[in-house]
Amino acid sequence: MADLPDCRTKQVTKPFTHTGCDYAGPIAYTPVRRRGAKTMKAYICVFTCLTTRALHIEVATDLSTASFLAALKRFLSRRGPVKVMHSDRGTNFVGANSYLRDLYKFLNSDEFSCSLKQELTENRIEWKFNCPASPHFGGCWESMVKVVKNHLFKVIGQQLLSYEELVTVLAQIESVLNSRPLTVLSADPAEPAALTPSHFLHTAPLLSLPAAEVHDDNLSLLHRHSLLDKLVQSFWRRWRVEYLHGLQTRQKWNVPSSAIIPGTVVVIIDDNAPPLSWPLAIVDKVHPSRDGVTRVVTVRTARGTYARPVVRLCPLPSQ
Repeated sequence: MADLPDCRTKQVTKPFTHTGCDYAGPIAYTPVRRRGAKTMKAYICVFTCLTTRALHIEVATDLSTASFLAALKRFLSRRGPVKVMHSDRGTNFVGANSYLRDLYKFLNSDEFSCSLKQELTENRIEWKFNCPASPHFGGCWESMVKVVKNHLFKVIGQQLLSYEELVTVLAQIESVLNSRPLTVLSADPAEPAALTPSHFLHTAPLLSLPAAEVHDDNLSLLHRHSLLDKLVQSFWRRWRVEYLHGLQTRQKWNVPSSAIIPGTVVVIIDDNAPPLSWPLAIVDKVHPSRDGVTRVVTVRTARGTYARPVVRLCPLPSQ
């Protein structure tokens, strides 16, 4: 495996300067919720920042070039200009690149003044395609597509959403994924903090979603808003468990693993944590057993000091 490219490691001026995009789907939806409405297919267009690992989700009604250009325009209007776009060699991406290339030829013609031509040339988007039949080249954004697609389809199941409901659920899922902790931001014993993709987008973490906990499994059609909240909460529980398990990678039992030491910032596994809630703590003391293995530690949070087993703690990366 080669070294990471420069766009993955070097500091950029803003998120999504280097962006990877791909599709997930299809997913069934109905344009409006009424009797006799026809079912249609939609696709999820996922834009991933290669540097900050932030995520942006758009809905495309089909796999045509025009539909992708519409999704791209919405993405650029909300996230700002993009310098380099990475994708595979899908026909819709190739068509969009051809359209943009013809557009740039027109903008570089003599019909425009020199000042406008220079401004547009500086903000030009460079499009880079992967080698054909090599989806593993885009592993940076393919992993995010996998997260969105697998858990979303399991949560929705046979449920048929309207276009408005689908856009609402995807916007909340985008918020959930952008709240994941990446590394330690502050190791203050009084209130530890983690760096998340939302810091790069909003300069502040996303704290909560405006929804109450839904426990009823048999929701009627009269409670569609509660059904949407339940879908997002189910997605949160499924994906959160998978993400925390990824932070708890251990070696085989016959190989000693790195022990947790005092001062390590960890995420406490709480099965009842609401969406966007990542309980953080700092390891205050370790309590080794007779065999010298640490299985219980004392952690300090903003609310007090508690004893927790090591299997319920997930150290943040880059420590």
